[in-house]
Amino acid sequence: MTASIQDVMSDPCVASFVKYLRTERDASSHTITGYVLDIRQFASNKWGPDAQPPYDWKSVDRYAARKFLVGFQKAEMTPATTGRKISSLRSFFRFLLREEHARVNPFSGLLVPKRGRKLPRVLSVNEVGRLLQAPAQQGPAPEKIRNPRDRVWEEYMRARDTAILELLYSTGMRVGELAGLTDEQVEYLSGVVKVRGKGKKERLCPFGRPAHRALRAAVESRDRFRVLLGKKGAAPALFLNRHGGRLTTRSVERMVKRYLPDAGLNPNISPHALRHSFATHMLDAGADLRSVQELLGHASLSTTQIYTHVSVERLKEVYEQAHPRA
Repeated sequence: MTASIQDVMSDPCVASFVKYLRTERDASSHTITGYVLDIRQFASNKWGPDAQPPYDWKSVDRYAARKFLVGFQKAEMTPATTGRKISSLRSFFRFLLREEHARVNPFSGLLVPKRGRKLPRVLSVNEVGRLLQAPAQQGPAPEKIRNPRDRVWEEYMRARDTAILELLYSTGMRVGELAGLTDEQVEYLSGVVKVRGKGKKERLCPFGRPAHRALRAAVESRDRFRVLLGKKGAAPALFLNRHGGRLTTRSVERMVKRYLPDAGLNPNISPHALRHSFATHMLDAGADLRSVQELLGHASLSTTQIYTHVSVERLKEVYEQAHPRA
């Protein structure tokens, strides 16, 4: 029987590593789960799928690490996936080495295939405009709905979805960051949102007048909807679902994708395209790279620099279309 995540976490070394990630690295549950899954996969590769903890981590050598890497290459895993898994195991063994639970770090210096630099999908200003208008144009007009509860829900859903799209594009925040927002994080007077990003780091994201109007309308509509549901006290989140609970990241992603065909856009486009578009449009309009880095919450400037490549590619497209001797 293949070891489950719970089985792997019962290994003393893995349990100590998870505690270290939570307390010292302040890692999210999603990040921790990713580490444990990668460790479980390596344990299965090293000792077999039926092996149960505790594992003999001191017996792991460079041969076992290379075998693990070769397995991904044979399976034709993407360089990004391979690199992430090797990085997980490198971090784990670095911890084991520090705690004297391992003799060497077999993943240290292990060469992984280089990632191909794929340019992000960016929407034009016109395409973004069509997407932002889509919620108001979808479904029956609220005034034509007879059931009062359904009518108020329809009004709120349209206002909410418009505000979500406006805020994603106006601030460039991640979908997961938006799903976690509460009323207290929005400062209407100064026009900024306090966003909690990766690594639980906080940053300020300004938002524009259209997003301001959309947010105000959405919150007013939300409060009317909560009265109809019989809810009292403060709302649990800035954006709510039909039952009055917090919208999940997955719900926001599904919502954005639902409006793509209505805007005449490819339904396979990721909601992250609004974040890409925000960054690219800012740089196209003359914003400096450091400011865009701060707004996006990137730890490294090199991560933000990919948007300069996007802008250059777009300039080349315009040149080739417009210049008579391109």
